[in-house]
Amino acid sequence: MDLHLQNKVIIVTGGAKGIGEGIVNVLAAEGAIPVIVGRNEADNQKVVDEIKAAGQQAFQVVAELTQPEESEKAVQAVLQQYGRIDGVVNNAGVNDGVGLETGTYDAFIASLHKNLVHYYLMVHYALPALKESKGAIVNITSKTADTGQGGTSAYAAANGGRNALTREWAVELLKYGIRVNAIVVAECWTPLYERWIKTLPNPDEKLASIEAHIPLENRMTTAEEIANTTAFLLSDRSSHTTGQLLYVDGGYVHLDRALANAS
Repeated sequence: MDLHLQNKVIIVTGGAKGIGEGIVNVLAAEGAIPVIVGRNEADNQKVVDEIKAAGQQAFQVVAELTQPEESEKAVQAVLQQYGRIDGVVNNAGVNDGVGLETGTYDAFIASLHKNLVHYYLMVHYALPALKESKGAIVNITSKTADTGQGGTSAYAAANGGRNALTREWAVELLKYGIRVNAIVVAECWTPLYERWIKTLPNPDEKLASIEAHIPLENRMTTAEEIANTTAFLLSDRSSHTTGQLLYVDGGYVHLDRALANAS
């Protein structure tokens, strides 16, 4: 299926690693121009160089998105380079473990800046260009807002906010024909996830236990699977889809946990 994304300029925050990199690679393969916005220039450029070596297009902007002013600078850099923005994928963030018992006010607020505030700011500053292009927005969120996890109040709150903003923006932007959707991620295999697993006492056993509770095929979701759905939501092939939270999770959040014991 042709997604009609050729030469569409699409911002992807945190696009140099993990899920973000998967999204960038799929968009480039579809003929879009993904723009990586991330804090590490070397990491950003490495992905851009690989994409260009494959004969595709990409660009990168260095920005520390925990600093509010950096979102505006990033958007302006994209507009200076291309003069348009056709889509925004809010993806950057990290499960930083700021809990209720052990957290602090400063850590909680810092986590919201790391995981939620720049979602708002990137779209706020990109909105005039998105109105011109009748663009689309995709927010990457986490199942922690649905299921809880323990010990990660700030990240769970940020993801609840991401989900709420998705629906709020979908309503506010109806009049401009701008569609807004979210992809809820559960257990997705990325380098960051792999590093986390390796910090646990019995990493192989823990991974096997997690996979056993993922109903569809008892395996982790891949970054490419998240990316494929993202590309679809950015495209005009999903022209009547807005305000939706799509769970690309192998049934992890909503299907009966008893399935793990029945297989």
